[in-house]
Amino acid sequence: MWFKNLLVYRFTRPFELSHEQVNEKLIEREFSPCGSQDMQSLGWVRPLGQQGTELVHSTNGCIMICSQRQEKVLPAAVIKEALEEKVLELRETEDRNPGRKERIDMKEELVFEMLPRAFAKSRKQYAYIDPVNGWLIVDSASHKRAEELMVLLRECLGSLPVIPVTAKNTVHHSMTDWLKASAPEGFELGGECELIDASDESAVIRCKNQNLGSKEILSHIDSGMFVSKLALSWAGGLEFMVDDQLTIKRLRFSDMIMEKADDIHTDSAAEQFDVDFSIMSAELARFIPALLGAFGGEDTSNIDG
Repeated sequence: MWFKNLLVYRFTRPFELSHEQVNEKLIEREFSPCGSQDMQSLGWVRPLGQQGTELVHSTNGCIMICSQRQEKVLPAAVIKEALEEKVLELRETEDRNPGRKERIDMKEELVFEMLPRAFAKSRKQYAYIDPVNGWLIVDSASHKRAEELMVLLRECLGSLPVIPVTAKNTVHHSMTDWLKASAPEGFELGGECELIDASDESAVIRCKNQNLGSKEILSHIDSGMFVSKLALSWAGGLEFMVDDQLTIKRLRFSDMIMEKADDIHTDSAAEQFDVDFSIMSAELARFIPALLGAFGGEDTSNIDG
């Protein structure tokens, strides 16, 4: 359950729905597996899985939710091969080549026939609402996947007034300055970064397991490149990669934090989930303001009140 990535969104108005109200609204779009002729299905599942009874799980005021997408696996190569066989059969039996429209109809018919026998694969997407801090936090590095979850949530709640969290200072300028000088208080540079040419963004240099303050890297910055991704560690016990959109990737909680969860005795998977969620959300409630502070603080100009 520990999040590996973070996309943080700011509620522009206070989130005032209760745990029970959110659960009731999500029931309208509870996940149902693909039917025989469905290519895909999307809906809400219980964050606790078989251990849970509701579509939300609350700890310390934070509300965990989980969407699930199921898709039928029907490879294009399989359809193409079956279509070619149909076309060949038509040539042999009727001595003619089907036209473009007929081929499209034949392909659609094949898909219809194959769908009930196709394998289905599923993917879960976790997120949680922190009403006190006014955040929606998605465990994803993909804005597309996060948007899918938010569209579904918006449909159920009626509205979802959120915007991506932004900083007052330009992120890539700040990260570039850190390499030239030093990381902000409470943070340390890791050994990885990505540099992009300011005049040609297709020109990219990726540095891994490097001294980011070396003359070689600084010479690239002096030539006009800037930092678009940077590995950092936070004194609070997190290691991560941040990009110029404030997307957090490869998030790792320190052994000290993980031991907090291990030291609490639990009798079930549900209790362990609750402990992990409680500790994780508390740590992120400290980390996110610290990270935004490193970039000059949060830009709150678009937030009501």
